[in-house]
Amino acid sequence: MVDLTKKPYYLTNEQVQWIQEKQASMSLDEKIGQLFFVIGQDEDQVDINQFIQKYQPGGMMYRPAEAKKIQRELASAQATSDIPLFFSANLESGGNGIISEGTWFGNPLQIAATDDPSQAYELGNVAGYEASQVGCNMSFSPIVDIDKNFRNPITNTRTFGSDQERVIKMAEAQLKGLQDNDILPVIKHFPGDGVDERDQHLLSTVNSLSADEWMTSYGKIYQTFIDQGISSIMIGHILQPAWERKLYPEIPDADLRPASASKLLIDGLLRQTLGFNGLTITDATPMIGYNAILPRKDLLPVTINAGIDMILFNKNIDEDYTFIRQAVENGTLTLERIDEAVTRILGTKMAHGLFGPEAKPKETVQLKTEEHAEKAAIAAKKSVTLVKDRAQLLPLSVERYPRIRLVVLGDSDNGGFKEGGKVTDIFQQNLQSLGFDVTLFDRNQLNFHEIFEEGVAEMEEKFDLALYIANVETASNQTTTRLDWIHLMAADAPWFMKSIPTIFVSTANPYHLFDIPAVSTYINAYTGNKESIEATIRKMTGEEAFEGIHPVDPFCGDTLTHL
Repeated sequence: MVDLTKKPYYLTNEQVQWIQEKQASMSLDEKIGQLFFVIGQDEDQVDINQFIQKYQPGGMMYRPAEAKKIQRELASAQATSDIPLFFSANLESGGNGIISEGTWFGNPLQIAATDDPSQAYELGNVAGYEASQVGCNMSFSPIVDIDKNFRNPITNTRTFGSDQERVIKMAEAQLKGLQDNDILPVIKHFPGDGVDERDQHLLSTVNSLSADEWMTSYGKIYQTFIDQGISSIMIGHILQPAWERKLYPEIPDADLRPASASKLLIDGLLRQTLGFNGLTITDATPMIGYNAILPRKDLLPVTINAGIDMILFNKNIDEDYTFIRQAVENGTLTLERIDEAVTRILGTKMAHGLFGPEAKPKETVQLKTEEHAEKAAIAAKKSVTLVKDRAQLLPLSVERYPRIRLVVLGDSDNGGFKEGGKVTDIFQQNLQSLGFDVTLFDRNQLNFHEIFEEGVAEMEEKFDLALYIANVETASNQTTTRLDWIHLMAADAPWFMKSIPTIFVSTANPYHLFDIPAVSTYINAYTGNKESIEATIRKMTGEEAFEGIHPVDPFCGDTLTHL
């Protein structure tokens, strides 16, 4: 059984006895409910009180909405639930992960580019404060993945980079900022994303490191946080074949499984080898990377039997609950295993103070929006990174380049659950306010003479400098974050870059040099928020120096990108 008096719980004997008595009084349906971490319910579509009474879930995860609405929904659910709920959100980049008015402080890779743990602390502090104001008590962050593969479309700016030591020190600081606001951090995504170049939303991905390589990289990160007492870990739909084979040398290839369904990786590697006794939560189970493992009716019980305590999200919630109930009835899933999971759930809630009077929701919301925006501006100032300026095109001035052609790539809503930054208007308006004549390239009204017949001289008659902005955001359910030029003759690509000064700025993916290696000047801003755009313009115009360091290799290991 789980010893709740030890790490990471440290409960008193009285608290342990209270949990034991509470658990003994629970029905099977109540225990099954605790296993599920459901999607946050919208009061405009569902009677939240009835939903809680019917399903009795252990937790709810919310996507961003207006603060007062989120506060009202969370307070209603908490008041109805017999057992306090975990309320979580993806507070990876700021309070905007839970409320629409929240601060988009900066993507983790931007914070890593400051090389300053105090900025990571403020990321957690700002996000944690804003989330706590509306009743959120848990964060699915920090992300402790390592961005090893520049082609990966889902880690990228969501990570603290490719240096595991920087990942550790930044995640430690972000975690502290969350905890100082009574937000329970959940590190993710065990056994580690960022090696594969695919997205676990679309298929089960692979951490292909050897067992020894894993232990000195991802394993070192997880061991560090386990030793420090991290209470909860999110489990990804990611295979780690080397460790499954190390623990079971005869395992057939067909039996290799992602961690979210692997007893070898959870009970074996995570719990026995690394010594983790805390709460395990799957990543979202509607992902194809989860549902492609086994039929869902078999997969949900397999997940609990693997040593995982909570299942994040449902497809059909009634069906999912039935699958677990049937597994108990036919003996596939034992009551002993369910009780072990529920013990960890209740123990984590007790250790985090959810059963105490201090867990009551706040009556008013105070967001400190201006103060937090100022903190985000400091992070932006310290992070924007000059990758190269071969022809010394910087600094920009109206005298040197009075007419600018502005070409914006990305800036779309395609892809799932983006941060939502749109950069076009902010760049154009800020440059115009400095006196530049800015002409925006219109992708929807192409000039066919320009595409097929125009030469350098005609281009020079129209603009003095081409400024390319790529806002190709990391997002779920997309297979690439590469540059995608207009398919008709790459009409928006800078074929003229050797003749006319051309500057490329990325406000998201730091690896675009791979697709435009010949460009003279390249800048990484990492985040498409207002503060980062304004800092980028100040640095391009020479008002302030570039301070950011490279948290990843922006040259992608390609000699041509250095030229």
